[in-house]
Amino acid sequence: MSDQELTLPVTGMTCANCAATVERALRKTEGVAEASVNYATERATVRLTSSGVDRATLVQAVERVGYGVVEETDDEGGDPVAAAREAEIARQRRAFLVGAVFTVPLFALSMARDFGLLGMWAHDAWMNVVLWGLATPVQFYTGRDYYRGAAKALANRTANMDVLVALGSSVAYGWSIPVTFALASGSTALGEHVYFETAAVILTLIKLGKLLEVRAKGRAGAALRALLDLRPPEARRIADDGTEADVPLSAVEVGDLLRVRPGETVPTDGEVVRGRSAVDESMLTGESVPVEKGPGDPVTGATLNRSGALVVRATRVGRDTALARIVELVREAQESKAPIQALADRVAAVFVPVVLVIAALTFAVWWIGVGAGFADALVRMVAVLVIACPCALGLATPTALMVGTGRGAEMGILFRDAAALERARALSTVVLDKTGTVTRGEPSLVAVDALGAWTEPELLALAAAAEAGSEHPLGEAVVRGARDRGLDWTEASEAVAATGRGIRARVGERDVRVGSRRFLAEAGVPVETGTPLAEAHEAQARTALWVSIDDRLAGVLAVADTVKDGAQAAIRRLTDDGLRVVLLTGDNRRTAEAVARQVGIAEVRAEVLPDEKAAVVRELQADGPVAMVGDGVNDAPALATADVGIAMGTGTDVALETADVALMGGDLAGVPKALALSTATVRTIRENLVWAFGYNVVLIPVAAGVLYPLEQLPMMLRQLHPILAALAMAFSSVSVVANSLRLKRMRL
Repeated sequence: MSDQELTLPVTGMTCANCAATVERALRKTEGVAEASVNYATERATVRLTSSGVDRATLVQAVERVGYGVVEETDDEGGDPVAAAREAEIARQRRAFLVGAVFTVPLFALSMARDFGLLGMWAHDAWMNVVLWGLATPVQFYTGRDYYRGAAKALANRTANMDVLVALGSSVAYGWSIPVTFALASGSTALGEHVYFETAAVILTLIKLGKLLEVRAKGRAGAALRALLDLRPPEARRIADDGTEADVPLSAVEVGDLLRVRPGETVPTDGEVVRGRSAVDESMLTGESVPVEKGPGDPVTGATLNRSGALVVRATRVGRDTALARIVELVREAQESKAPIQALADRVAAVFVPVVLVIAALTFAVWWIGVGAGFADALVRMVAVLVIACPCALGLATPTALMVGTGRGAEMGILFRDAAALERARALSTVVLDKTGTVTRGEPSLVAVDALGAWTEPELLALAAAAEAGSEHPLGEAVVRGARDRGLDWTEASEAVAATGRGIRARVGERDVRVGSRRFLAEAGVPVETGTPLAEAHEAQARTALWVSIDDRLAGVLAVADTVKDGAQAAIRRLTDDGLRVVLLTGDNRRTAEAVARQVGIAEVRAEVLPDEKAAVVRELQADGPVAMVGDGVNDAPALATADVGIAMGTGTDVALETADVALMGGDLAGVPKALALSTATVRTIRENLVWAFGYNVVLIPVAAGVLYPLEQLPMMLRQLHPILAALAMAFSSVSVVANSLRLKRMRL
């Protein structure tokens, strides 16, 4: 972020219209060149002009339109934004639970009375008072956010979902009060039905949807925190006099000498001064095999020193490190996404004023034009408002999301939010990371070729004995392969490792060497007979390990990162669905192409550095929406850049938090299932919206009385009573819920 930009964490936004309101307020502030508010991340990014403006002025601009700004601190131990989100989640949960406690008995009593299950006593006047008492806490406690949101929207001369919810529930609730008093006094002039349960159900179910939304948005901020947590809190600094001391990472400066012991994380980017070791860079490069490091080699902060001790000279610290750049890429990618534009909110901006006008016109026409009398005209107006109640509109999205995400959870597929669901249905390309996504992410022994009189079990047992004490991944793969084959071996003695080359050990009476061709050749072991075998394995992108026994070549072992079960079938399903599938990896081209051939991928992007993966995704986005499937920290920027980021469950927490979709089982078959679930859920949401709006579009005119002149029609249609209007509205809600429940039985 440049000095000309400021980022503000904004609170109190409930929909995309709120983000637009804050954006307008910031843009009108003197000294602001551009302002962009991301509703999903709840952050405003403000670009300032050269004339400048301070943060307090921007905060005041946001607060003037009814929203808040979280005060961020430099304290690394606290996260005020996360704390504000947690408080908001707790508040929404409390409001929903209070609503549910009162709504359930209210709805049960009301429906049982309407269907004649309670007897005539339930129609006594005191019963309406009971319903009123149950509905009131829901209306003014659970529903208070909608009143506040509607007030903000109206004060800013706009309309949002809060206006619809507040208006619909208030009309149902408010109309029921005079009806209650009228019935208590023995009058039926205002009708015989109250709508307290309608108002309560609207508020409680929509509050549940809001709770789910707030929780989903709260997880977004944890991604950057997980990335930063990769850094060790301290580094061991070597002073000029040779003494060592642990110091906070923030105290490390460029040029400091740092000791990194085996098993420790490299604290910052640097250059090896002394020592040799295998460094695991998989969290940054995706490469599963550790890289040998010696004097003069660069090392990256947050990578893991696997074996020997190193002395490293710091070359980049703080915001200049590779990890910091990855964090910044993730942040920019997350905040560059377009604000969620909910269809219901977009339509609500027009729908609410139109309904108000229709209701007012209905009252005027029937009272003044037709001369039907005040009460009859009021009933007509109420019928219009009740039938235009956005209950079904409010349920259309959250119920489909609840069922769709619940079905996904049963299959180990977790969606972050509705926007991810919507984007996943319109993909043109699926990009797959290789290591840990298509392959298992750990090398394993795949072939044992014995030469001469040696059998494969004999060869492998001796090699495993030599490698038993090794911490190198290739040695571990040999030991694991021997163990998986049920072999036993004699404990080795005098084991000596040659960094980056191999190991020599005494196993019983045998002298055993395991390593590279060069390692054996330098020891004077003839290796010509093993060359064809090694070349054959290398052509399949396998690593060849040469084994000599008593200074004579005894065979060749092949180690490779194997393809996951089911990967080929999953990729075939993606291509059958018409998607372009691309393999993206930092590995060498020969390995990548070999893996691609095994699983049926035609397009490979190999030897791509971590910070280049996001650029490749952006390039592919020129041809249509792209999904990125990965599991490592190095995938985090690409996951955030993609239209849909899909993290495999076997990956890091960073990848899971960054992604839009998490596959908890680590099975690649979850990718086509997730896309199919996305398509089905979004289709259901749209069906629900069309259904809900269809009811309103058709029945609002009916409620207004357009059918009254048609005498051949039943009177219930010519003069729609609010009871029927409420029933129609309730039926539309039930139909929306029933349609959403179909997702539970849908075959994916």
